[in-house]
Amino acid sequence: MRGFARLRAVAVVLAVGLLAASAGGCGRGSSGPAGGSGASGVPGQASSDSTGAGAGAGAGAGSDAGAGARPGGGDGDGAGVGATPLEPLPAAVPAALAPYYAQHPAWQSCDGGFECATFRVPMDYDHPGDGELTLAAARAAALPDDPDDPGGAGAAGDTPRAGSLLLNPGGPGGSAVEYLEAVAGTYDRTVRARYDLVGLDPRGVGRSNPVSCLNGERMDAFTAADLAPGDQGAVDALVAVDKEFAEGCRRQAGTALGHLSTVESARDMDVLRALLGDERLNFVGKSYGTFLGATYAGLFPTRVGRVVLDGAMDPALDSVTGNRTQAGGFETAWAAFAEDCAKREDCPLGRTGQQVGDQLTALLATVHAHPLPSTDNGRRLTEAQATTGVVQAMYAEFLWPKLRTALTDARAGDGTGLLKLSDAYYGREADGSYPNLMFANTAVNCLDLPAPFRSPEDVQRAVPDFERASPHFGRDMAWMALTCAYWPVRATGAAHTIRAAGAAPIVVIGTTRDPATPYAWARSLAGQLESGRLLTYDGDGHTAYGRRSSCVDGAVNRFLLTGEAPDQGKRCDR
Repeated sequence: MRGFARLRAVAVVLAVGLLAASAGGCGRGSSGPAGGSGASGVPGQASSDSTGAGAGAGAGAGSDAGAGARPGGGDGDGAGVGATPLEPLPAAVPAALAPYYAQHPAWQSCDGGFECATFRVPMDYDHPGDGELTLAAARAAALPDDPDDPGGAGAAGDTPRAGSLLLNPGGPGGSAVEYLEAVAGTYDRTVRARYDLVGLDPRGVGRSNPVSCLNGERMDAFTAADLAPGDQGAVDALVAVDKEFAEGCRRQAGTALGHLSTVESARDMDVLRALLGDERLNFVGKSYGTFLGATYAGLFPTRVGRVVLDGAMDPALDSVTGNRTQAGGFETAWAAFAEDCAKREDCPLGRTGQQVGDQLTALLATVHAHPLPSTDNGRRLTEAQATTGVVQAMYAEFLWPKLRTALTDARAGDGTGLLKLSDAYYGREADGSYPNLMFANTAVNCLDLPAPFRSPEDVQRAVPDFERASPHFGRDMAWMALTCAYWPVRATGAAHTIRAAGAAPIVVIGTTRDPATPYAWARSLAGQLESGRLLTYDGDGHTAYGRRSSCVDGAVNRFLLTGEAPDQGKRCDR
């Protein structure tokens, strides 16, 4: 596990893999806030843009906002102060981009009941003649009306269509195509009758010019590397694997590595919006998908349709603050797990939350000194992988029993359970290969914000602050964030606020004990957005929509169907 970047990605694996099996930004290299998607069953001053589809062709939970109150901004420690606002793009599509908005994608049947297509975008929007990328999208056509549904619209064919609803599971690096295919069948039928559900793999991700960096053997070394270096030799070894990762990405991705930013992906979404024939973008984004959706709203505020941002990121945070507050979010989630564990007979770590935490610290120290054997082809569990396994289970309560079992086995000298959790985090396959997710994750993060640290010495100075925010995970998360220091291309983004003046209401959802995207981030984003509406879910796990809360699901579905946003400050209990 390393860096804020990988913390974004974990729940993407949960959403795609576990949802498919059950039907739901801490990895290295991160330079900015994020979280991944939830393990969900559903999932210069410029004038603002008003061009429609046709024209286009030419730390912890934080405090709560009371009902009716405007949410506050920042994370409580000065984050975001002085951040510049994201300005909208000009209304008219530049002539050089008009051909991209005039494409006619050939949608064809694919993947058992879906339709797939590709379309072209410029590699560099500022220099569209410098090359192109081909992006992949998939869609699930709107369902016919159900005449037997008393809550439906009536006779088949009567429901007015609302166009397309784009989904993004987060990451960055999560495949929206795979996510769509995993969750389409779980969406509310009335929503499915109104919208075609669409997944677009962002540039560098999945089927859209995917980034690749290391083979399976070298990724195994990367994920196992010591994140608690106690001497110069251990520091040098950690730097070596970070540099190897960065060089592998440079060598295999080439020029495209400098054009995988969130701003560019948001502009790609606007091209697809036009090609789908929609005047406004309707969108449900989870975790990092909230950053993507909010960025779209900031660039194209008057093209915003019905937008839901679940498990919100705070774009105003600099990379150090983002990493540190995210570590605090995982500490909050761990405290909830520890209290729950202490009440259960099968808890291997103690009978109070404090005992559970102390015993985890002791176990990780033991694993650091003596990596544990596993049943997986001679692989041994390192402390970094053990910590990743624990973090993996913080994303969703249904993983807590598996974590208790894995911790029991680890105390008995068997690292298999924690290693499997760590592998699931990274998406490691049974044959030892890794998906594109973590490569794209780091590539996007290292472009979106300047690196949090420039040297190991920077990390060492920051560790005490990280450990205050998160006694159990802070040290490792500080060292995880070092990869971007060696990134071969310079960051193109910076921390900024997003106002999206003139946009339609945007629903921002925050979960009070979300590990990867702390609740304070949702409050901040909702406060920045001129039309933001904060919906609070008082519960555990990463993201809320489609995770067993009828209150959250009802409010979101009502918004998607009618445009009626929940009242400011609305709260939903677990």
